[in-house]
Amino acid sequence: PQVLEESGGGSAEAGKSLRLSCEASRYSSFRTLCMAWFRQVPGEEREGVAAVDTDGSTRYADSVKGRFTVSRGLGKNTLVLEMNNLNPEDTAMYYCASGVTASSYCFTDDPLQLYMYTNWGQGTQVTVSS
Repeated sequence: PQVLEESGGGSAEAGKSLRLSCEASRYSSFRTLCMAWFRQVPGEEREGVAAVDTDGSTRYADSVKGRFTVSRGLGKNTLVLEMNNLNPEDTAMYYCASGVTASSYCFTDDPLQLYMYTNWGQGTQVTVSS
């Protein structure tokens, strides 16, 4: 299975920015690696935040559209989430998720659904104060 290592996160004031990064290792180069960001608040379900496909197309949760930007690194095994204009509602544990597919594309189904991914990072906390 893939191993996901997350970095970034931390604390910020409302209106400020944070950057999350996730690097995947131990994945098969013969399949397409799909990656996404999710977040979870205690007592609530984990929700999809952002994903990017192999052709560069992106998908965002409505709550972060226009504020967050997701991208893949040059090596294609890195996923970055730039979070701008943060608000306290963005406070959560953020998780990197990955899965592989035989397809050339990841968005064969809704990329912000939990079932699309088989591997999860440990999570990195993001706390936004008002």
